[in-house]
Amino acid sequence: MTEDFQKLMAQMMAQGAEMAKAAGVDPKAMPDFGSMADWMPTMPPEMMEMFMGKTMNPEGLDAKTRLLCTLSGFVAQGAVAEDQIRVTVRHALAAGATPQEVIEVIAQMAALAGVPAMTKAMELARVEIDKTEESKA
Repeated sequence: MTEDFQKLMAQMMAQGAEMAKAAGVDPKAMPDFGSMADWMPTMPPEMMEMFMGKTMNPEGLDAKTRLLCTLSGFVAQGAVAEDQIRVTVRHALAAGATPQEVIEVIAQMAALAGVPAMTKAMELARVEIDKTEESKA
């Protein structure tokens, strides 16, 4: 079954390359945009609160809490959400979360997402926390 899937994926990739070539697109000429987390700006706290917090829903969750909940979901997704974890950590910190709160949310997910997912998320979060602390200094 795995071999069949690998063959199918290889055929799809080859077909995509042929379609791009027929359209005059040189895959080697495509720019490398890198990681989404590296070029995505952090929203100002006021904007996050307006769109995700109590501005639109005064009785609901604030932006910080909503972002910490979102972070737990991305940790559960594991490796497929590395950029999203980095961006969400950065936004949670900007919305008022402390590094300790971010670390506790990620640590809590070890029971649900597994230790490898938690460990990778901790590594990603540490990079963003360090960047945030350096920019404050």
